[in-house]
Amino acid sequence: MIELGDHLFRRESGRMVAALTRIFGVHNLELAEDVVQDAFCRALEVWSFHGVPENPAAWLMTTAKNRALDVVRRERSARTFAPELERLLHSEWTLVPTVNELLEPTAIQDDQLRMMFSCCHPRLPEDVQIAIVLRILCGFGVNEIANAFLITESAVEKRIQRGKKVLAGSKRLFDLIEADDFAARLTAVQRAIYLIFNEGYHGSSADHPVRADLCHEAMYLCAMLRAHPLASTTSTYALSALMCLHAARLATHADASGNLTSAFDQDRGQWDQRLVAEGLRLLGLSAAGTELTAYHIEAAIAGMHAIAKSPDATDWAAVVSLYDTLMTIEPSPVVALNRGIAVGHRDGARRGLEEIRAIVGQDRLMSYPFYFGALGEFELRDGQLAAASEHFRSAIAVARSPMERLFFERRLQVCSGPGSDESQNKVKNG
Repeated sequence: MIELGDHLFRRESGRMVAALTRIFGVHNLELAEDVVQDAFCRALEVWSFHGVPENPAAWLMTTAKNRALDVVRRERSARTFAPELERLLHSEWTLVPTVNELLEPTAIQDDQLRMMFSCCHPRLPEDVQIAIVLRILCGFGVNEIANAFLITESAVEKRIQRGKKVLAGSKRLFDLIEADDFAARLTAVQRAIYLIFNEGYHGSSADHPVRADLCHEAMYLCAMLRAHPLASTTSTYALSALMCLHAARLATHADASGNLTSAFDQDRGQWDQRLVAEGLRLLGLSAAGTELTAYHIEAAIAGMHAIAKSPDATDWAAVVSLYDTLMTIEPSPVVALNRGIAVGHRDGARRGLEEIRAIVGQDRLMSYPFYFGALGEFELRDGQLAAASEHFRSAIAVARSPMERLFFERRLQVCSGPGSDESQNKVKNG
């Protein structure tokens, strides 16, 4: 029962909060959250005696609707609700029909999208946008957000309160049709979704290096973008493609014990071929038009890896070319590092080392363990075991989690343990 409640809260709370905020007004966002919380508490109470209904989501929405009607009737003389609905909510003749219409499935989906754009307000910094998206639209608790991004719960609460304060100033949800800043907000929404997925895939949490729940929530949010005519741009399709192609590998990103696995050790037969096919389909759709974003290039790189039967069968020349393009669109030391790794696979370990050592802004990689890991792998492949060992020790020193530390400790053991000669034939990156 509790597991079912948790699953439903993840999937349904965002829909319900967005719909109720449309009725109550953004300035009453916490009231909407309270009503949703009441509905879930009531569900767990009733279902423990009578069993789970055939359609639990509909049951929850009906309960929340009845509670919302009670709130409006009780407080409409003392509280203002959504400005555009004030007249309709004050008349008993129009109250119920209006609420029923706003809680229709198509209206709810539209409100979810409007809430997403509202959360990505240009006055809010990126970290605040992500916090309120996870809290309001994805149903994540404060402690979960804090654990995912390695910050304190009080810091999360401050971010959420700051976000709600800015949202309250607008009184109503973002207007998808008439807004002048739709394109700018779409870029912010896509960025927030990308960062949520990235945190799930390359988790900084010590206990959970891979957070599949964050990945799935990001994919769900992006699917909502694709379903709306104005938000289903080629960049949205590219972002969805990128996430599908990476998510296809989630099952092999860590072993049964939770230890990180390298791309070379993953059983590609266990990759989710349904997600691979969907990612490639979306990548094809993203090619329409003239827009070219970093999401397009990153998705194309992920596609090259997805279609290769093995690491050695990867078209590394094409991957290097794609990284060259990405460096012109969105250059960064991490992109340069990944490009250097690809060059090493194409041209040999020494060339890979040269490219990595020539990266501009290397100081920004000094706390990134996979920078030292890449140097160690190429030194190992080149037969320089002492140099490889030193780099792996550096990677261990800056590892962000016990799983990363164990991964590099195992690579360090390869430098001096049995079978080290064989290990020099390939470069492994987590």
